[in-house]
Amino acid sequence: MDIKAYIALSLTLFTLGIIGVLVRRNAIIIFMCIELMLNAVNLLLVAFSKMHEASTAAKLSPTFAGDAQILVFFIMVVAAAEVSVGLAIIVMLYRNTHSVDVNFLNRLKN
Repeated sequence: MDIKAYIALSLTLFTLGIIGVLVRRNAIIIFMCIELMLNAVNLLLVAFSKMHEASTAAKLSPTFAGDAQILVFFIMVVAAAEVSVGLAIIVMLYRNTHSVDVNFLNRLKN
């Protein structure tokens, strides 16, 4: 698959994530759209890493092309921590307001 296809797919996923965050008011949907944006960036990082690995393998360069895969692994670890904290916040929001609408966050100020 050509790198342009990966870029187009990643851009499409990232754009859908941004639109979902800006348009929707449901906290769970917003949370899923943020995860979609993270996965779009991960896809692009791995695609560029594979492209760089293929170009350096032809030159027999001793550089390590797996740096992007390691970065993606750390992004996935941070995303897992984000899921646990984010879901805890959403559960507390639901317990206090009986809704997951982010417009009700103003009620938590009192």
